[in-house]
Amino acid sequence: MLVKVYGSAVFGVEATTITVEVNIDKGIGYHLVGLPDNAIRESSFRIAAALQNNSYKLPGKKITVNMAPADLRKEGSAYDMTLALGILAASSQIKAPKIEEYIIMGELSLDGSLQPIKGALPIAIKAKEEGFKGFILPKQNAKEAAIVSGLDVYGVENITEVIEFFDQGKKLEPTIVNTREEFYQNLEHPEFDFADVKGQESIKRCMEIAAAGGHNIILIGPPGSGKTMLAKRLPSILPPMTLHEALETTKIHSVVGKVRENVGLMAERPFRSPHHTISDVALVGGGAYPQPGEISLSHNGILFLDELPEFKRSVLEVMRQPLEDREVTISRAKFTVTYPSSFMLVASMNPSPGGYFNDPDAPVTSSPAEMQRYLSKISGPLLDRIDIHIEVTPVPFEKLSDERRGESSVKIRERVTRARENQTLRFKDIEHIHYNAQMGVRQIREFCKLDDASKQLLKTAMERLNLSARAYDRILKVSRTIADLENSEKINGEHISEAIQYRSLDRDGWLG
Repeated sequence: MLVKVYGSAVFGVEATTITVEVNIDKGIGYHLVGLPDNAIRESSFRIAAALQNNSYKLPGKKITVNMAPADLRKEGSAYDMTLALGILAASSQIKAPKIEEYIIMGELSLDGSLQPIKGALPIAIKAKEEGFKGFILPKQNAKEAAIVSGLDVYGVENITEVIEFFDQGKKLEPTIVNTREEFYQNLEHPEFDFADVKGQESIKRCMEIAAAGGHNIILIGPPGSGKTMLAKRLPSILPPMTLHEALETTKIHSVVGKVRENVGLMAERPFRSPHHTISDVALVGGGAYPQPGEISLSHNGILFLDELPEFKRSVLEVMRQPLEDREVTISRAKFTVTYPSSFMLVASMNPSPGGYFNDPDAPVTSSPAEMQRYLSKISGPLLDRIDIHIEVTPVPFEKLSDERRGESSVKIRERVTRARENQTLRFKDIEHIHYNAQMGVRQIREFCKLDDASKQLLKTAMERLNLSARAYDRILKVSRTIADLENSEKINGEHISEAIQYRSLDRDGWLG
């Protein structure tokens, strides 16, 4: 008897429906075809034990299983339940006339209970597109898949529940998620709050500007001056994700199985902080069967690179193109995968290998040659993509011991969100541009017009501080954001002069 059961494979952030055809014939043997990987080949042992422990059996006949399309590689252990139900139906141990209306996925334990799978959200989206009635999957992933409306999502704990659902018509409880309600309830209580930071008012201001315009930022300062502390609090002042952004972000995290158990939609912007020993493949994504890297996992959020010059130069260089294009394309001989990677880069570094720079009281000083070697790890083209450079100085004792709390993240976020709304309105007719940091040369010319006094101020600053040509566009973008924070239509001299302060690394005496 031939039976068809449906599963799904995930490539990139999209799913492809897989038809699992099970045929049972005279003879003996178990033949699994259709480019399965080792995890799927081993499934026969898991399936046999799980069925045995639930009063069913693997029939002692010739079982042929084809996973179509047969030329597409299938991987992972999530097809166990698909194969098991196909075998039970084909061997007439259960009656399952409606099995073709459902996508069925799940990894089996030997006792028949189910382990979570990866990519539940893209699979659910595809199932709805292709008109399936429902999606049966492990309970741990049910909330994530239930984000998709118009599809019955059944989270199950054991294969027996699924067998009884098809064979005896026992009801399964669908998982229902109120996406909007779940999304908005997580917004008001950030884990890290700017109110905890003592002093550092100028740096907080810088962070506010970076958040308002989506600008990449680098913090330069000696150890213990608060660089990491400030960076960790940056997500708390970013504007809330839109529903569309939240869906996109959850999709990427779903593919790598990084969505927390029993969590539906990710409401908080991601904050990724990889260690400096990371490889370039782990950062941008890839591998034999490409997976998203850290830059895609921080899509719509923040990628924090602590101690930037400690990263391998090759790792930093592969980031240049995704920073510009806001997506990364990974090509292999047989297929190409594109992952979105629109993130905000926040980097921190010590000003020298010893950690102190131009400080006569410093416990460690570095020679000019050591300084040059340390700073040369960061290439000009990479700095070119960082809009704001700011020096962080240690906090004096008086500020540290002050009992007063600073301004809270929620208050700062209100101003940032207002500035972002102005930008959304400004760029509403331009595709792929939503905030100031994404502006190209044409938009800078159109939206960053200067009066004569501001032009003169910028000219003088560029000559006197010996600022590079690359600094010119960056200063205009940042001053546009400062004007947006003040609700000002035009950029004036004050906005320009503040933006000029945020170009430390372009000045002579820094990066040679």
